[in-house]
Amino acid sequence: MNLRSPAFAILFAVSLIAAAGNMGLQSVLPTIGREFGLRDTLVAGAFAISALMWTLTSPYWARLSDKLGRKRVIMIGLGGFVASMGGFGLAASSGLEGWLAVLVAFGLMAVARTVYGVFGSAAPIASQAYVADRTSPGQRTQAMSLLASAQGLGTVVGPTLAPVFILPFVGLAGPMHAFALFGGIMLLIVWLKLPSGDAVRTPSPSGRKADAAKGLWKDPRVRDYLIYGLLVTGAQAINISVLGFHIIDELAVEGITSGQTASFISIAMLAGAAATLMVQWGLIPLLKLQAADLMRWGAALALVGNLMSIVSPGYYGVVVGYAVMSMGVGFARPGFTAGSSLSVGPHEQGAVAGLMMSLAGLSFLAPPVIGVALYELTEPAPFIANVLLLAAATALCFVSTRLRAGPPDLPGRDETPSPETPPASQPGPEGNR
Repeated sequence: MNLRSPAFAILFAVSLIAAAGNMGLQSVLPTIGREFGLRDTLVAGAFAISALMWTLTSPYWARLSDKLGRKRVIMIGLGGFVASMGGFGLAASSGLEGWLAVLVAFGLMAVARTVYGVFGSAAPIASQAYVADRTSPGQRTQAMSLLASAQGLGTVVGPTLAPVFILPFVGLAGPMHAFALFGGIMLLIVWLKLPSGDAVRTPSPSGRKADAAKGLWKDPRVRDYLIYGLLVTGAQAINISVLGFHIIDELAVEGITSGQTASFISIAMLAGAAATLMVQWGLIPLLKLQAADLMRWGAALALVGNLMSIVSPGYYGVVVGYAVMSMGVGFARPGFTAGSSLSVGPHEQGAVAGLMMSLAGLSFLAPPVIGVALYELTEPAPFIANVLLLAAATALCFVSTRLRAGPPDLPGRDETPSPETPPASQPGPEGNR
């Protein structure tokens, strides 16, 4: 696949819209929770069911993308995103305007978010597998880094646009309505413009539930990448979940009320996203780092960012610490994603994409609730916990033989995959490549 092709641009946009919507929601959610008068841990805990559903459904979408084709599963994921964002916005508006009781509105918001948990992983899993199907191993680290950078760009766009859509007639729910509309437009573009060319695949043994296969997550080829990814993404989830509440409390000292803090939270998220993009668009291509190097630098920098959050009080200290942490994750995520992809064969790309994507669900299952609970106990506690997690991830990079050496040379790794075309008798509704 040419990384400048229209197909890659569409996949890039899919990842961007999903990340922008989620980070836009994260930028206003703490403020909505405080406006509703809810405990911080309740706000974090109510959405754990969404993360659980993401984790449980990720392997299913990976297998389905092998059977139905990547394009169809991308469309399913985008449909779930639109339904979730639209439903969340309607429920939030109803609660903020007093049309529904606070707990009823918040319950409907949790339901809408659960819809995203069920369908949300479909699009990124199928997008990653689509790219893996069409790139040679030599291209894959660059391709995965560029695709991951779409999420980084989305984390810039989301918090930047969120305050723009906080309008009088929709209030804090405005960003969700806007991103639901953007998602609908993207769904139409994928349907009309994304080339398919998907052959019907037989899922790899590691991607099935057969008794003969114990699951790819136990496979020594990817196990250490999974452990590393879980440590890093868990720490990142804690940082993201605590950030809004941390900023609200820091600004309260200066007399700024919670209803006025949405733009300040967006600025902090923008700083973190800009740091991520600097890494993924500038430093990684410039330095030409391999997966093992990306993982070492990533965990270490994220650790430093959390240390800064402990020792640097005030709003600007929070912003700088979050930016450095985000820079570390910008290195780490393409490192373990590309490393795991390169460690398995071509027929296992759907399965490994599903496994790596399930980390996003696992990381937002327990860590945010634990992190916010620790924050309510004492301000430095979640950052101390993150330092321990990231120290373990850094140590694993040097202790694990597989992570230290990088992905092994597999038979056929230097072959460039040829485009796949469905049988002439079965072109399907997606058309030919």
